[in-house]
Amino acid sequence: MARSGPGQIAPEVPVGSPRPAEPADAAEAAGGAAEAGRALPPSLDNAAVERGFRFYTTLICVVAVACVVAVSVWLPFEFTSATIWIVLGLLAAFAFAERCAINIDVRSGVSWSISFTEVPLVIGLVVADFEVVLVAHLIAGVGTLAGRKLSGRLPYNAGVMALEICAAFAVAHMVKELLAAGDIPWIAAFLGALSAPTTSTFLALITVWVLRKPMQLATGLRFMARVIVVGFVNASVGVSGYLVITHVEHGWALIGVVAAALAALYWAYSGLLREQRDLEALSDVSLMVSRSGKQVTVRPGGDGDEFEREFAAGDWIALAERIKDQLAARRVVLRFRLDGADSMHTVVAGEPLPSSGGLRPGDPMLRLHGSHARRFSSTEAGAEVSEALRLRGVEELLVVPLRSGSQLLGLIEAHDRRSRWRGFGKSDVQLIGMMAAHLATALDNRRLMATLRHDAYHDPLTGLLNRPGFAQAARVPLAAGEPTVVVRVELDEFSTVCDALGYAWADRMVVIAGRRLRDVLGGSVPAARLEGASFAVLVNCEQGEARDAAERIRAELSVPYPIDRLTVEASALVGYASSEVEDSATRMDIDGLLQRADVAVRAITNADEVRGYVPSMGQIFMRRFQLVTQFRQALEAGQVSVHYQPKISLERKTVLGVEALVRWNHPEFGKVHPDEFVPAIEAAGLIGALTSFVLDAALVRVRKWLDEGLRISAAVNLSVRSLADADFPSQVVAALRHHNVPPELLTFELTESGVMADPERALPILRELHNLGVVLAVDDFGTGYSSLAYLRQLPVDEVKIDKSFVFGMGTDLGDLAVVRSIVELGHSLGLTVVAEGVEEDLARDQLEAMGCDVAQGYLISRPLSEKRLEAWLQARTARAMGRKAETVLTLLT
Repeated sequence: MARSGPGQIAPEVPVGSPRPAEPADAAEAAGGAAEAGRALPPSLDNAAVERGFRFYTTLICVVAVACVVAVSVWLPFEFTSATIWIVLGLLAAFAFAERCAINIDVRSGVSWSISFTEVPLVIGLVVADFEVVLVAHLIAGVGTLAGRKLSGRLPYNAGVMALEICAAFAVAHMVKELLAAGDIPWIAAFLGALSAPTTSTFLALITVWVLRKPMQLATGLRFMARVIVVGFVNASVGVSGYLVITHVEHGWALIGVVAAALAALYWAYSGLLREQRDLEALSDVSLMVSRSGKQVTVRPGGDGDEFEREFAAGDWIALAERIKDQLAARRVVLRFRLDGADSMHTVVAGEPLPSSGGLRPGDPMLRLHGSHARRFSSTEAGAEVSEALRLRGVEELLVVPLRSGSQLLGLIEAHDRRSRWRGFGKSDVQLIGMMAAHLATALDNRRLMATLRHDAYHDPLTGLLNRPGFAQAARVPLAAGEPTVVVRVELDEFSTVCDALGYAWADRMVVIAGRRLRDVLGGSVPAARLEGASFAVLVNCEQGEARDAAERIRAELSVPYPIDRLTVEASALVGYASSEVEDSATRMDIDGLLQRADVAVRAITNADEVRGYVPSMGQIFMRRFQLVTQFRQALEAGQVSVHYQPKISLERKTVLGVEALVRWNHPEFGKVHPDEFVPAIEAAGLIGALTSFVLDAALVRVRKWLDEGLRISAAVNLSVRSLADADFPSQVVAALRHHNVPPELLTFELTESGVMADPERALPILRELHNLGVVLAVDDFGTGYSSLAYLRQLPVDEVKIDKSFVFGMGTDLGDLAVVRSIVELGHSLGLTVVAEGVEEDLARDQLEAMGCDVAQGYLISRPLSEKRLEAWLQARTARAMGRKAETVLTLLT
C-alpha cells in the first residue's frame, strides 16, 4: 500500500517543527504516492488550525469505531485453530511491508512513502476474517510509527488504518454477494484491496482542506489517479501471487522473481524522485540566497560589512531549515565568516546546539582541505574528531567547507539523521556537497555584488560616501522629518597643491582630510567626498547647534597637513544649511540642502570662514543665475550697451581716448552694475561673447571718429579667459580689418592680478597682440602682486594707477607716495602712466605736478552713452589741427 504525507508524521521532521508542511506540493512531487490519508504535516500554523485538526481527528476515530462495529456485526468472526497462525503470518507480512517501504523525501519537510501493504491485505481478504486483518494491520502500522518516534498523531493514523480495512472488507463482500460466489473470488479481493488506498487518499485531501492548504482540483484528481495506479499494481501482484502459489506447483519461485523485479522497479522509481527532489533543493538553495537581501543599506562611513546587513538572520534560518528538511537531519548548522572578521556567525535549524557546540580555534573542521563533503561517525573517527562530535552532541556528522578559491567562507554541518534505521548515505553526502557548491558560488557572487554596491556608494580614495551614497544615507532622516543639517566643506588650497606638487600629493591631503572628518564626527555620522577637496556631512541637530558642528569641522580641517617632509597650510571654508530654514526657492531634499550649503560656502568672505545659509543668499544666487541664463538674449534684445569715459592728456589738455564700459538695463532688475554680472558671466564661460560685443561697439565708434577726422582711441577691458585663448589675437585682427581701424587706436586693459595668475600662459598672447600694434595697459596697478622682473617682461605700453590710491592722495601721505612711485617707475620703464578715479582739482594738479601723463575720472566725465558722449565732446572741446594735419579735441577752460 503506497502511503503519503498527510497520514503519518514524516520520519525526518519532528513534531512541532516551526514550519508547516505543504501536502499539495508534496503530493504533486511524489508522483505515485498512495493513501495520502496516513501522513500529517509535522506542525500547524496557529491554534485555530490545531483545534480544527483535533476535531477532524476525533471525527475520524468516531467514524472508524462505528465502521468497525458495523462490519464486525455484518461479518461475524469465526475462531479456528488456524486463526492464531493467520494473525501471526499477516502481522509479519504487514510489518515486513512497512519495513520495506520506499521513503520519498520531498520538499517542505514532508516524507511520502511507497509501501507494499496492499499485498498482505489482498491475501488477508481471501483467507482471514475482518477482525484478524484489522488487528494485524493496526499492530504493524502503529508499531512501525512508534518505532520511528512518530507517535504524536497516532489517533489520527490509527483511525485511518481502521477505515482502510473496513472499506476493503465492505467492498470485497459486496462484490462477493453481487457475484453470488461461495468464497471471495480474486476480483472481489482485488477491488477490496484497491479501495483501501482510495479511502486514505480521499481522507488526505480532506486533511489538506482542514489544514487550510488549498489544492487545485486538477492537482487533487491527478494525485488520486497516481495513488490508484500504484494500488492497482500492488493489488495485482498480491492476487497474482496468491493464485499462482495456490494453483501452480513451485509457483512461489516465480512469484519471488516477480516480487524482486517489482521491488527493483520501485527502488528505481524512488531514485528518480530523489534526484528530482535534489535538483529542486539545489535550485531552492540558490534562489533563496540570490533573492534575499535585495535592499541596499548604506551605513555611514562604509566601515561595516554590507554583506551581513543585507542577508538578514531570517534568510539564513530559512536556508538552514530547507537543507535540514532535505537531508532529514536532526540539526543543520550554517557557519559563515563575515568580511574582515576572525570569528564565524552561526545559524542553527532544528534542535538547539549544546552550550559546548560552538567552533573553537583548534576545531578540526576548520582545517579541512578542499571543498568536498565528509562524513564522520563517533564509532569510526579519531580522538580529535570524536571530541568535536561530542562537543556538538552528535553521533554522526556531515560537513562541507564553503570556499572561494583558497579562502574559507564558512561550513555546512548536518547532525544525525532523524529517526532512520540507517545513517547518512552516499546520496546524502553527494547532496550536501552539491548544495555547498551552489551555496558557495551564490555567496561568492553576493560578496562580489556587495563589493560592487559598496564601490558604487563610496569614494575609493577616502572610503567616505560619494554623492549617491550621501543621498541614500540622507533619505531616511529627511523622510522622517528629523531636523537635519548639511555641512559643506571646501579646502581652498587644493588647486594650489595640485599645481605646485601634483595630484598624488593633493590626494594625500584629501585622504588626511577625510580621516580627520571621521575623527571629529565619529563613524556614525554620514560623511562624503563629493569631488576634489569638497566634502559634505549630514548632522542630525537643531539649527542652533549647526554652527558649533561647522566650527569644529573647520578647526580640525584647517590644521596644517603633514605630507612626507612638507607641511601644507590650508584653510577650510565651511557652509551649512538646515532643513528647518524655510526657503521656497529650493527643494527640501538632499540635493536642495547641498545646493544651499554650497551657496553658503560661496558667500563666505575673508572676514568669516563659516557661513550658515539664509534665504536671502538663495535669492542672490538665483538672480545671478537668471542674469547668466538671460545674457545672450539680452545682447540680442539691445538691453546691453556700451558707455564711454573720456581720458585726457594732463600736459596738453586734449582728449586722447575713451574707455569702453558695458552697461545692462535689465527689464526686471533695472540697471545692473557690471561688478554684479561680469564675474558671473565670466564664471559661466560667456565672457568671450561680451568681449566681442564691446570690442565691436568700440571699433564702430572709433571708425566714426576717423571718418570725422578725429584720432581718438578706445580701451577695452580683457578677461583672464581671453588671455588663455590662443585664437584671440586672430579674432582681434579680423575685427580691426572689418572696421578698418589702425591697431594703435585700440587699447586692451588687463588687470595686474589677471596677468600674474598665469604669466607663462598670458605672455605669448600679449606679445602677439603687442606685435599687432595694439596698445596694452595694466589696469589697477599697485593692488596686485607682480614683481618688477615680470613687469619688465610684459609687453605693455601703459600702467593705470588704481583709483583707491588716487582717492587718498589729498589726505594720506602714504597714498601720495605710492602714486609718485608708480609714476616714476612707469616713466623709468618707458611707459605711459594713466591715473583713474580723478574726482578733485587737487588730485589733478598733484598728478600734473608729478608728471602723470593721462587722467580719467568723474572730474573729467562720468561714463556716457554714445549720444551723450558726442554732446559732451561738442560742449567741452575745441577742434584744432595738429602737426600732422589731424584734428584734435582740446578741453575748453
